[in-house]
Amino acid sequence: MAFLQPNMALPQPMRAPQASTAPESQSAFFSPRSRRQLGLLAAGVGFFAISTAITRRSIVRRYKATIPKFYQPSNRPNVQVNGAMEAFEALNIATVNVLSVGMMVTGGMLWALDISSLKDLRSKVRTNLGVDPIRTDQDAEEEIEEFFASVLARKEFKALRGKKGIKTKDDEDEKNHKS
Repeated sequence: MAFLQPNMALPQPMRAPQASTAPESQSAFFSPRSRRQLGLLAAGVGFFAISTAITRRSIVRRYKATIPKFYQPSNRPNVQVNGAMEAFEALNIATVNVLSVGMMVTGGMLWALDISSLKDLRSKVRTNLGVDPIRTDQDAEEEIEEFFASVLARKEFKALRGKKGIKTKDDEDEKNHKS
């Protein structure tokens, strides 16, 4: 029998991989991707709550300003109206409300359509338009460069033909139609 050294490991029998204790079908609702998608929706909801509080506070302040003081005649209003400032405040409140609702709707739509990045959005739009979704912007730029190069080459060729006095069949047909 061979002499065994104490730091030498003995072969261990192979064990079957253990099943994870976490549920395998963890809800996609709580996945990191879904949480990232719901971030914009949550921000929109928070922003909407703040804008609702601002709107409510403004309305209550305006209402309280119309109530006459205790010893004031009720047939004379005590409010000095500044139309420009009221219009400015109304525009600001409406803008905040519309932006918060838009943010909420956008976040909800991105979550519902399973879009979490600009890359996802591009691939979905390209798929719906019938374009290759894998194609990159670099490929599109190269295609546009080739198109412009061919157009400019044709234009340059026409200019050179005109300088040399070379007539093509199209030029002769055009001359015959004019006469």
